Amino acid sequence: MAATLQFDLVSPEKRLASFQAVEVQIPGANGDMTAMEGHAATITTLRPGILKAVGTDKTLAFAVTGGFAEINAAGISVLAEQAVPVEDLSGTVLDGMIDQARELAAVALPEDKDDAEKLVQDMMALRQHASH
Repeated sequence: MAATLQFDLVSPEKRLASFQAVEVQIPGANGDMTAMEGHAATITTLRPGILKAVGTDKTLAFAVTGGFAEINAAGISVLAEQAVPVEDLSGTVLDGMIDQARELAAVALPEDKDDAEKLVQDMMALRQHASH
């Protein structure tokens, strides 16, 4: 049997997942990464993308808009700004997320404009990825 680690995913509204995972694929701000049991202690910010947790008996995938992941040898905790199970994603939900990112970009301070525009681009890429 594969070694597992504790995986917890929470959003400001609720706990979305908590189970033993074999691996967790994370859309990190500095690139995608996969965490497995024994991983070095790391904290990373999330970019919009698909977060996938693979367990021994199930795989869960969520579209996340951002947040943080804390990884250590025994577990991974993800605090997502917003997370929607992939099976619940619809064009309407994604369009709402993109509109929200565009509204934030419209009111961003000049020094934050590049980050805000990147968020919009990442959200649009997420929509492309999820529609396949």
